Amino acid sequence: MGGTGKTPAVIAVAEEARRRGFLPLVLTRGYRGRAHGPCFVAEREKGGMEVRKLLQELPSPPFCCTAGEAGDEPALMAGRLPGVPIIKCADRYAGGMFALASLGPGVRLPLLFILDDGFQHWRLEREADVVLVDGMNPYGNRRMLPSGPLRGPLDELRRAHLLVITKTHNEEVRQDLERINPDAPVYFSRYRVRGVRNARGEAISIEMLTGKRVYAFCGIARPESFIRTVESLGAQVCGVRTYRDHHRYTESDCLHLRRQGREAECDFLITTEKDRVKLGGIPLPENLLCLEIEWAVDEEFYNDLFRRVS
Repeated sequence: MGGTGKTPAVIAVAEEARRRGFLPLVLTRGYRGRAHGPCFVAEREKGGMEVRKLLQELPSPPFCCTAGEAGDEPALMAGRLPGVPIIKCADRYAGGMFALASLGPGVRLPLLFILDDGFQHWRLEREADVVLVDGMNPYGNRRMLPSGPLRGPLDELRRAHLLVITKTHNEEVRQDLERINPDAPVYFSRYRVRGVRNARGEAISIEMLTGKRVYAFCGIARPESFIRTVESLGAQVCGVRTYRDHHRYTESDCLHLRRQGREAECDFLITTEKDRVKLGGIPLPENLLCLEIEWAVDEEFYNDLFRRVS
């Protein structure tokens, strides 16, 4: 299910696609987003303007801008990928056809469609299936939903073209994956801190967290990874509040977090980038920080992937 780090990986692959001369388009389900039917996801300002330049002169191309409309992960991707069309549609084929019909005649770059979380989306043929496996907790209890975290039997990994172990260099998991799918190369990847931003969205020094007391909160699938990352920056985590993945924040949530931070005598409240996009429109504590994470993988992974799609 969740927690392998698919969204940062999609962002990284899209950025690499642009560097290699493609126009990437991300097809995403937009889980829990209110918007119906295919629509583009973009920030209201710069990102939305850059995407609109790629489109035909349509009277009113459908856009959704907030995490409530688009879902938290599409909103996060839109913020990190200005100028990359992010298309929300539960039917990825319909979303792709909508994107093709909307692009203007001036687009000359080769197109690359990236399915966010699409391994089980059987309707689309693709050149490459990339599967991420959490190196710290690869299979859970090895059971499928609803008894465990797997969406299908492990034998389904034989369909993958590339396998990537995330979070830690786990040789035992690598050997396990090579037994299941001897034809797919296995790569290791990691997540690293890209930056820290304050409540106004301004970048601050990462070193500023060293020795500071922080109250951490998040609504993600694997909160323990976030906590470990915060601690690795030298911060002292003196309180934690976790919510369910894709939690929608309210003003009362923010008031509660503010109180908890004061009671714990913390210097800062800190959360993830994915959670920050869901706090739009809510008055934020002045001492709120957001941790930005990026996915890093060896260049050979990209060379392998783009050989398959070129």
